[in-house]
Amino acid sequence: MKKQKFHNWEGKTKGSLFGHKFFVFTIKIWGLGTAYFVLLFVSLWFVIFSRKGAKAQFYFFRKRLRYSFFMSIISVFRNHYVFGQILIDKIAILSGLHEKFTVKHTNSQVIELMIKNKTGGILINAHAGSWEAAGQLLERYKGEIYVLMLDNEHKKIKKYLSDVTGKQKIEIITIKDDGTHIIKIKNVLEKKGILAMHGDRFIDGASTIEHEFFGKKAKFPSGPFHLAAKYGVPFSFASAFREPGKHYHFYASKAVYIKYPNSIKKRKIEIQKKSKLYINELEKMIRKYPFQWFNYYKFWE
Repeated sequence: MKKQKFHNWEGKTKGSLFGHKFFVFTIKIWGLGTAYFVLLFVSLWFVIFSRKGAKAQFYFFRKRLRYSFFMSIISVFRNHYVFGQILIDKIAILSGLHEKFTVKHTNSQVIELMIKNKTGGILINAHAGSWEAAGQLLERYKGEIYVLMLDNEHKKIKKYLSDVTGKQKIEIITIKDDGTHIIKIKNVLEKKGILAMHGDRFIDGASTIEHEFFGKKAKFPSGPFHLAAKYGVPFSFASAFREPGKHYHFYASKAVYIKYPNSIKKRKIEIQKKSKLYINELEKMIRKYPFQWFNYYKFWE
């Protein structure tokens, strides 16, 4: 099968194996405070030398949020710094330092009812906040949550973090070139399980929907909404955002069902209509946490 190509996006997270090892060492020896301090200089380096990502973020703050030129530059740095903080927090949480963090849940009953009533559901998040950190903090939900992820992370980094932090408490379904992930997704949703997946990235050639996003048309994958409709499960926007004092706030929006009419035309109209609810929720949360949308490529055409 032909290798996947991503729409203006490389499909992998920033950072090197050395960088991950360095921060793991720093956390173990000197603690989180020192790691955050060193991160100030690392963030500045990325802003200066990662021009493509910085340019994309500058456009977002300057043109879409209408910040001043100076405020946009400062915001690009803050965005990179918060991204690093969340990465450090993830390593710390996976390493067992749960007591260092607190978490608040808003509308947690949405996920609880998906599990209790056995309706299943799709938690559509985004590259905003920290779903991975949230996933490790969601021990209160007594049910298996499967996370759909691209297999484009640096393999050495993934293996190293696995060796350091141990087994994760959430099940990962990896998107493979051979399409085997489709069978796993089918099994989870048919059994009314919980599937978490991103709704702000798509592979070139994939089916998309277009919505106004921060005042300009942008494309989003239609896959998450098509799956919710096809398998008769509700969807909810869900993610956790970092707040001061090592605190995370987990949000879940109202569960939404999508009809699946036999007519393909009516089906597309229904998906277009209901997916707008996700877009609205995503925009609302990014406006609330403007430095926590980690978009480092040209999002708008």
